[in-house]
Amino acid sequence: MQLQSNRRTFLKTVALGPVVGRLMAMDRRVVGSTLTPPTEWRGKLGSYRSPLIFNDGSRAETPEEWARRRTEIRTDWMKQMGAWPKLITKPRVEVMGEARRENFRQIMVQFKWTPVEFTTGYLLIPDGSGKRPAVVTVFYEPETAVGLGTRPYRDFALQLVRRGFVALSLGSSRTTHNRTYATYYPSIDKATVQPLSMLGCAAANAWHVLAQRPEVDEQRIGIVGHSYGGKWAMFASCLFDGFACAAWSDPGIVFDTRPSVNYWEPWYLGWHPRPWRKRGVPTTENPVRGLYPELVKAGRDLHELHALMAPRPFLVSGGSEDSLRRWEALNHSIEVNDLLGAKNRVAMTNRPAHSPNKQSNNIIYNFFEDFLKA
Repeated sequence: MQLQSNRRTFLKTVALGPVVGRLMAMDRRVVGSTLTPPTEWRGKLGSYRSPLIFNDGSRAETPEEWARRRTEIRTDWMKQMGAWPKLITKPRVEVMGEARRENFRQIMVQFKWTPVEFTTGYLLIPDGSGKRPAVVTVFYEPETAVGLGTRPYRDFALQLVRRGFVALSLGSSRTTHNRTYATYYPSIDKATVQPLSMLGCAAANAWHVLAQRPEVDEQRIGIVGHSYGGKWAMFASCLFDGFACAAWSDPGIVFDTRPSVNYWEPWYLGWHPRPWRKRGVPTTENPVRGLYPELVKAGRDLHELHALMAPRPFLVSGGSEDSLRRWEALNHSIEVNDLLGAKNRVAMTNRPAHSPNKQSNNIIYNFFEDFLKA
């Protein structure tokens, strides 16, 4: 199956029946417990409402019906979070500098990732000819992912370019520095889109930066991020069909009251006019505001967004925030993929700590090689 960024083509393809093509194949490096829930979690769906159930209570029983239900889910979420502005499909990219490193070029680039905001990132291009797979990496700032940071095992772009991928490293440097952490449209005081969703929009625009590169095969572009970047990568890949696959490192894949699964913060899904609530877990004295409490009250959760990935594959690189129990949410995506005739699309690894490590990252890199290096 050739994944299309065009939503209509994608849904038409899904509705035709079982998925065929390169995404049906899985390399043994990822096959195993990564793709199969442990026995005690197999088939467990928790208290999450099935994403197969329409708003009217009926259930999608065919790929054609799922295509309609998928549209309903995405429409509902975009209506609640705020509609994205028109994507920048022909971005103008300015080269700010270039350096030679190892077996690749490192190019500092600047482009508009929202209609009102420029960003600066690093484009890593490996030696060689022909079109290559590519990955967008997202974090607080773009330096860490290219190996110029100080925190270990977050250099996703560097490790991927060493494996022959083109990589585009992005971060929200300015807002990280001023501790507002996201991107706001059209402005921080008059945001019409929840900031985490707008980060997804920014990543979709970055996809177009890669897609127009002569070195890149636009059908083979993925996205990865850790923690804050994991949330960002999750929303981008679920809401934008152009990403062929995705890896989310310990973002907290569903709503929770753990301090690091903090979707209620105003820079994620709890935007409200300033002054902002005091940062931290919600309490009676420090309640949440904005969209987040409305989503929780309505029984919505992020497993609905995961389902939008089907039949595209995704990997949850779980740590302290995403334990084995998260299979209850992921099993819903497996059900959707089963309906589409797609196997081995949902993967999860687990480690005790929040921080990634060599082993968990190697599985991420193998995952991208398996799905994007066909």
